[in-house]
Amino acid sequence: MYSIVDIETTGHSNRITEISIFFFDGKEVIDEYTTLVNPECNIPPFITNLTGITNAMVSNAPKFYEIAKKINEITKDTIFVAHNVNFDYNIIHKEFKDLGFDFKRKKLCTIRLSRKLIPGLKSYSLGSLCSTQNIIINNRHRAKGDAEATTILFKKLVLLDEDQTVFNSFLNPRSRQSTLPPLLPKEVVDNLSVKTGVYYFKNSKDEIIYVGKANNIKQRVLSHFYDKAKKEVTMCLETSNVTFVETGSELVALLMESSEIKKIFPKFNRSQRRASESIGLFSYEDRDGILHLAYNRLKLIAKPLMKFYNGTECRIFLEKLCEEYELCPKYCHLQSNITNCFHYQIKQCKGICRNEEGAITYNERVQKAIASIKFNTENFVIKETGRTSKEHSIVLVLNGIYKGFGYISKNKESATVNDYFDNITTQKDNNDVKRILNSYLKNNIETIEKLDDYIYELNNLIGI
Repeated sequence: MYSIVDIETTGHSNRITEISIFFFDGKEVIDEYTTLVNPECNIPPFITNLTGITNAMVSNAPKFYEIAKKINEITKDTIFVAHNVNFDYNIIHKEFKDLGFDFKRKKLCTIRLSRKLIPGLKSYSLGSLCSTQNIIINNRHRAKGDAEATTILFKKLVLLDEDQTVFNSFLNPRSRQSTLPPLLPKEVVDNLSVKTGVYYFKNSKDEIIYVGKANNIKQRVLSHFYDKAKKEVTMCLETSNVTFVETGSELVALLMESSEIKKIFPKFNRSQRRASESIGLFSYEDRDGILHLAYNRLKLIAKPLMKFYNGTECRIFLEKLCEEYELCPKYCHLQSNITNCFHYQIKQCKGICRNEEGAITYNERVQKAIASIKFNTENFVIKETGRTSKEHSIVLVLNGIYKGFGYISKNKESATVNDYFDNITTQKDNNDVKRILNSYLKNNIETIEKLDDYIYELNNLIGI
């Protein structure tokens, strides 16, 4: 027995406003249940324009908890079917979870079934499928109209799968197909690389909606599909293709991911999307000879130690630095209008603010803190694993500025700075890159080749 379901929701908050269920025994519809639902929140105007469901219409409708028991009973021992099943199923599952109940049903998706049994179509949206299959939808974007059309489509799919091979493969709990996004062909996932690189989630318009990096691309991509977080579910529902680039090196993957996010601004990437930095960290010595760490607007600082996108980000970084090197928050400008800092009482400050520590020993720790956020050398190349056994991946830094990454043949063991520069894709230096490289350099000093011997070449490359 199949429960063929469609719901309408409030949109962003995804509260149910209408639900319709058609009960199908594989040959004919034997029953149907449809009701409006009071979402207990406002229905946005654009949703009303789409569905025709108004706040007035649902004001006296039952709330979900009032119909939950009935939905649970009538769908028991049935297979939950919907067009884009994970959307409807996850919302209903959450409604039950909020009530303290666990709603579990076997699932079938008519999008994925259609892709398998009616291949080659440009679109598998309900409207497009019904158009190609000569199915008339009455009351489009209303739960009953869409559920009825899905039922007619489902009946056609049952007839196309005479021996139930496709249906059984999707119902198999071990089958990967049941967990894949409905718009994503299984072949795309099968052809993903298991090597290190960068991957791109694309929507039906071929727009990149997410960029990620992984040591095993296929494994990481699949992990998105198993993640039940709202952002992941929403992103996967939009995903119709996944492409990738192998990088060989994890470091290069990190740098490429960061660069791509800043160029493309994908919809579902929040971190590293910021384009301009506005706050600078700097140091100065006061009249008592004590070194301060402070921050201000970037345009007011001649030579910032680091750049940040906002004051909050800078403070968080400075607080960690302060804790790691036992610096005084007063002299890091984290606590103002005080004589003595609060950290002394919890033994995280050695007393420079109380004249219990001398400036010389305190300044030594400040200098160590400053050194920790700078490269140990200004000119170097990092050699890492390449995409093949015949090459190195390389990351080039000249005059303390990140120049880019690329690949060079292992045959060029005596490569010059010009050789390195000719084999990289030039990239912009920024604070995210600095963090990636500093984190890497702390544990991988053996992969660095210093380039300070190439002074003549370096002078020719300045300004490139």
